[in-house]
Amino acid sequence: MGDKTGKLRVIPLGGLGEIGKNMTVFEYGDDIIIVDVGMAFPDDELLGIDLVIPDFQYVVENKERVRGIFLTHGHEDHIGALPYLLQEIAVPVYGTRLTLGLVEQKLQEQAPSLKPDLRVVKVGDRVRSGCFSIEFIRVNHSIADTVAMAIETPLGCIVHSSDFKFDQTPIDGEVSQFHRLAYYGDKGVLLLLSDSTNADRPGYTASEREVGKFLDEHFRAAKQRIIVATFSTNIHRVQQIVDMAYKYGRRIAIVGRSMVNVITVARDLGYLRIPKGIEIDLNDIDQVPHDKLVIICTGSQGEPMSALSRIANNDHRKISIVPGDLVIISAIAIPGNEKLVGRTVNHLFELGAKVVYESTPGVHVSGHASQEELKLMLNLVRPKYFVPVHGESRHLYLHAGLAEAVGIPRENIFVLKNGDILEIDAKSAQSVNKVQVGQVLVDGLGVGDVGNVVLRDRRVLSQDGILIVVVTTEKQTGRIVAGPDVISRGFVYVRESEALLEEAKEKVVAALAQLGEEEVKEWSVLKRRIKEVLDAFLWERTKRRPMIMPIIMEI
Repeated sequence: MGDKTGKLRVIPLGGLGEIGKNMTVFEYGDDIIIVDVGMAFPDDELLGIDLVIPDFQYVVENKERVRGIFLTHGHEDHIGALPYLLQEIAVPVYGTRLTLGLVEQKLQEQAPSLKPDLRVVKVGDRVRSGCFSIEFIRVNHSIADTVAMAIETPLGCIVHSSDFKFDQTPIDGEVSQFHRLAYYGDKGVLLLLSDSTNADRPGYTASEREVGKFLDEHFRAAKQRIIVATFSTNIHRVQQIVDMAYKYGRRIAIVGRSMVNVITVARDLGYLRIPKGIEIDLNDIDQVPHDKLVIICTGSQGEPMSALSRIANNDHRKISIVPGDLVIISAIAIPGNEKLVGRTVNHLFELGAKVVYESTPGVHVSGHASQEELKLMLNLVRPKYFVPVHGESRHLYLHAGLAEAVGIPRENIFVLKNGDILEIDAKSAQSVNKVQVGQVLVDGLGVGDVGNVVLRDRRVLSQDGILIVVVTTEKQTGRIVAGPDVISRGFVYVRESEALLEEAKEKVVAALAQLGEEEVKEWSVLKRRIKEVLDAFLWERTKRRPMIMPIIMEI
């Protein structure tokens, strides 16, 4: 594979110490390849933010050296930020058919003017990209067409596991390619990067077929309409729901934009089989008896605008809960979504539905490997160096402990943070320096234009509201000729707090009266003084600190 005197650099730009925005740079000499370009959903502190993407600065600064982008699978946390990166760099993008089908759909929605070079690969293909040679290895996950990668470099082979589990009885019959992983293990693997999501779960992750048994039991017993919410990208789960509907003589209706979009792509590409005549339009559901209908919808995470949330809130235009409806939420709450899911479940119960959710065994199985499978991956690949990826800090450290337990020396295990540079040469590996990383916030059409200052202001507004103080002064003398007028929004209700606001006005007048003749003419001095006086007064009287916005007008 060429010169072995250089240094291989591995730089995670996202996905470490967090769930989401997975993106890793591999660099040797003048060549760079990127594996995955994912996004993350915002937490509660990122007020008003739509999504979070990695910081692309390092990649953009070195875009002449980037040879290709390689995608492991079609989940948002692995492809969601791709439209934003492709507006900055133009390189080939490699992925399996379903993965690129979902990418194309995403690009049509977000960046229809982009015409990227998308190149379909299949399991077993090998692609040369600069000094790198990449083989695609089938693994199981909660979305079809997921691949691990064996990346041959001048210094040796890197195995990137992708998100994976070892499902011995997958729905599509396509078992993980243990033999290819073992082949590279026998040949010698320099570095393994492996999924850590379930590193805190003992044992093995159950097969997707276990959900099928659960669905069969509930479909057989159901006497009314069935509504099933699940992840739109879990094609195998959707296939099992369709199969059960067909088995028990029910029609299906598909609800929710992302569910419709993903099912359309999967069906067109042959990953989903829906028997002819079983699907009906949402507008026709009233023509089907309730005991002959299954609705497949989005909203398993309680997302406020999703189909299931609108149904639970009684504001869906076509579907209303009828007492006796069976609602199956075939998913577990992603950390941070527990309250949203709980609220949806409560509302459904209040409307008279029977709800089966994550507390019921069998309603969901994970798409990620548990501890015994993680150890199996380590033993198949037997890497010299190991980096746990895709997980919060506890997952990474627990996975590092599993690696040590199967015999990898502690000094060869690197728990990295986003931006850390792992540098490997012919003799050793070490973590050196960092590149700039962070989270770029996307708010509407704005990318990166919302930073800490804006978020701080939004937080203050959401917690204590705003007080606007309007003062009109005479331009020549600086004398106050009108005001101050005080406007409260989200701080106190004016009608019930007239005395407080009148006193606030008096404080402002008294403070401005103490200013010298030249000071009164300086807007910045006026504004600063108004803020100081009101901040101290309001804190003393209310123990609140609203945002104070002075407005000075001259006549």
